[in-house]
Amino acid sequence: MAKAKDPRLARAGVSGYNKPKKTPNHPTKSHVVVAKSGDEIKTIRFGQQGVVGAGKAPKTAGEKARRASYYARHNAQDSSPDKLSARYWSHKTKW
Repeated sequence: MAKAKDPRLARAGVSGYNKPKKTPNHPTKSHVVVAKSGDEIKTIRFGQQGVVGAGKAPKTAGEKARRASYYARHNAQDSSPDKLSARYWSHKTKW
């Protein structure tokens, strides 16, 4: 017997757990993910609509400064990120 698909996945419009997706029609947030860590499941919306991160490998001094400011502002250097937090997904997806 096949296991029923979680309705949270369909409601968020994602293909599975821990798979972020852009939400261009959302008024404020740019991405959504249904995060699963152990038995805990949580729908997380993150990222400011219209803002593009500096990327994983910033080239210009301005991009490097933007990334450094983001890291400082969001305490992104934390060694133990929580998969059920918007900060974790923003860092992983946008920065």
